Amino acid sequence: MKKIAILGGAGYVGSALTPYLLSLGYAVNVIDLFFYGERVFDDIRAHPALRLIRGDVRDTDLLEKELKGMDAVVHLACISNDPSFELDPQLGKSINYDAFDGILRATVSGGAARFLYASSSSVYGVSDAPEVREDCPCAPLTDYSKYKWMCEDLLNHTDLGQCAPVILRPATVCGYAPRLRLDLIVNILAAQALITKKITVHGGEQRRPNIHIRDMIEAYRVLLEAPADKVAGETFNVGFENQTVADLAEMVRAETGPDDVSIETLPVMDSRSYRINSEKMTRRLGFRASRTIRDAVRSLAEALQKGLITDPLNNSLYYNVRRMREIRAADWQPVYG
Repeated sequence: MKKIAILGGAGYVGSALTPYLLSLGYAVNVIDLFFYGERVFDDIRAHPALRLIRGDVRDTDLLEKELKGMDAVVHLACISNDPSFELDPQLGKSINYDAFDGILRATVSGGAARFLYASSSSVYGVSDAPEVREDCPCAPLTDYSKYKWMCEDLLNHTDLGQCAPVILRPATVCGYAPRLRLDLIVNILAAQALITKKITVHGGEQRRPNIHIRDMIEAYRVLLEAPADKVAGETFNVGFENQTVADLAEMVRAETGPDDVSIETLPVMDSRSYRINSEKMTRRLGFRASRTIRDAVRSLAEALQKGLITDPLNNSLYYNVRRMREIRAADWQPVYG
């Protein structure tokens, strides 16, 4: 597989996955509305194997045109996380679920041999199981996770012909990427510690799985390159550190200055709690994460020191909800930063 289309390729994961695949010799077409600007690709814009396509995944004519001849489609495009979805539920549903059938049809008609769908480990909801495996019941708590689950169901009941579909249920991603998000648990705790020297924890006993962004993009490579008979129709958890929110805060403090950073605990705002087991990826494909939460915190500290992160607590480009309000995302016309 040499020609890859990444839907939502200018987002947090996509901004790291795109240059990684280019470095491995893939040709990459990024289809994105660029809500967060195109500057994330400044370092690779001139790469001869990169095409940046300003487009909406709800535009079926565009998808039919741009997915033709692709070897694989990686579907990352969505209104990501619960607060962003709740800002405009109609917009969220239209992108996260209503567009999905058209994406599948364009993938099949374009002749792709593989389709990777980024679902979410949040589809498990709250679980008392010691470890949640891929065959455990799903009980999504929010509309965001509900539509992720409904897309999984639609994918599992759609005949894609010769195209091998694969579902990923990633843990919360952490660490530096060109299109950085600081509204994710480890990243925001690290930003607080580095800038204000005060970490705020809501609750603390909720257990959350995480994965370093470099391991996340490596998992996509493995799933793109694996033999079809090992991945077709399969679902894979991708997350290798299950920690309580309180433990995450302590890990961030230990990495950023244990004597200088304080931790304040407030009432819980998000009750989701679960431990995911990702042994299936290891057992079937030999993939195991090699980076830690502390590595992610260090990557953020180094990026801040190098000036790669600008005004981290106020810059809307790092916060999905702020940016969506700023550009009136419901109008769906892209604003380029």
